[in-house]
Amino acid sequence: MDTLDEESATDTLGRSVPPRRYRTAAEKRRIVEETLTRGASVAVIARRHEVNANLVFGWRKLYQKGLLGAAPVAPSLLPVRIADEAAPRSRRLARGDRKITRRPRVTRDQANVEIDLAGGGRIRVQGDAAAEVLRQLIDALCRR
Repeated sequence: MDTLDEESATDTLGRSVPPRRYRTAAEKRRIVEETLTRGASVAVIARRHEVNANLVFGWRKLYQKGLLGAAPVAPSLLPVRIADEAAPRSRRLARGDRKITRRPRVTRDQANVEIDLAGGGRIRVQGDAAAEVLRQLIDALCRR
């Protein structure tokens, strides 16, 4: 008499398959966070953890929604400051301060757009096309 507690599972072709493995939310989160590093391949990471890559992509969606117990991965908004460069404020220099260089005065009929990036970079567009260039930049970033 056969006294196995567990029935052996078979697929639709009658081949035996190992028992289904259930991962905890912490395991899923750890695997997903591994895929979020720059240059990481989801397929390679999935193979390393013996998981189907499509399953990892599903976990990534859950992670981004905050359903795996982690904060959602969303781009952070940057502070925006609108300044009138046509009338720069004067400032007294304290002893030892470096001399402040003034930007060239811009006429009111010119449009200016300046974006400070989180990594320290700066995008500056001056002239009549600034509004159109800004619209194109926003469209391109929204498509990412």
